[in-house]
Amino acid sequence: MYQPHVSVLGQRLWSQLRDLAPVRIRPARSVLLRQGDPGTHVILLASGSALVTLTGSKGERTLLAVRGAGELLGELAVLDDQPRTASVIAAEDCRVHIVPAVSFLAFVDRHQLLAPLLRHAIARVREAETVRLELATAPVPLRLAAALGRLVHAASAADTMHVVRLTQAELSQMIGASRNAVGSALKPWRERGWLDTETAGGLLIRDIASIQAHAHAQG
Repeated sequence: MYQPHVSVLGQRLWSQLRDLAPVRIRPARSVLLRQGDPGTHVILLASGSALVTLTGSKGERTLLAVRGAGELLGELAVLDDQPRTASVIAAEDCRVHIVPAVSFLAFVDRHQLLAPLLRHAIARVREAETVRLELATAPVPLRLAAALGRLVHAASAADTMHVVRLTQAELSQMIGASRNAVGSALKPWRERGWLDTETAGGLLIRDIASIQAHAHAQG
């Protein structure tokens, strides 16, 4: 089962790594890491959640994963000294620590973390393959419910309600569906009071369990 980096490293090492850089605030929808950029640093996600997206040759974006607090972002580009293979976008306001590559690599070497980090990367690849299969084969309501579930699960606040700060157009692009199809999927959930549309853009999720159950029943 996939575990966040804080569980892999342990709280003591996680705290030491976090202390290598000051905390910074990144607002919702800001780009934390950009696909194709060099691996000059890693990001520790102290609070909030983020979307990992892949941009295709025609500019289309695909959602690969959602990451929550306790995750490292961008470490593979630093470990193998290659350009970043995906972008990371803040799904809500995030508290982050930006650790320079040199400091991160010295920390990994000092604590012999290369092997556990590579095992963790393999788990991430397997998770991304599951998401891609889901996007390729599942009906739109199932894809959308799964994406919303990942966003709610990764969110920093453990409230009964959660705001997803993505427009319907962004959601449709990320799950590989038309905006009309996403709107059709949202309609019965809105009518049942399981979610609402925010006037500023985004969705207020009231009952993700019912949304997912309905999507599976319809699928």
